[in-house]
Amino acid sequence: MHAVLVSSSPAKDSAVSGPDFAIALQFNERIDAHRSRVALLLPDHRTQPLTLTAGNAPGALESSAHAVPSGSCRIQWQVLAADGHITRGEVPFTVR
Repeated sequence: MHAVLVSSSPAKDSAVSGPDFAIALQFNERIDAHRSRVALLLPDHRTQPLTLTAGNAPGALESSAHAVPSGSCRIQWQVLAADGHITRGEVPFTVR
């Protein structure tokens, strides 16, 4: 089975107050936080890698974003599930 994103903060298509905010991703199964990657695609199309910490649950990742300008952003994630499968995805949202 592949890891599927079940919830995120910011949520898909939501708006958050910037310039600093927390990021949390919850998956349907245990993931390897040390081999997973999360980045923020900024409004000017630059990519900002994020430092990850394991969340409270085995399928959770957490990070924080700082000095993010207003506009459309995307959380780009790649995770390694406990079964060895890699999955990727994006979460679009807006910073105001």
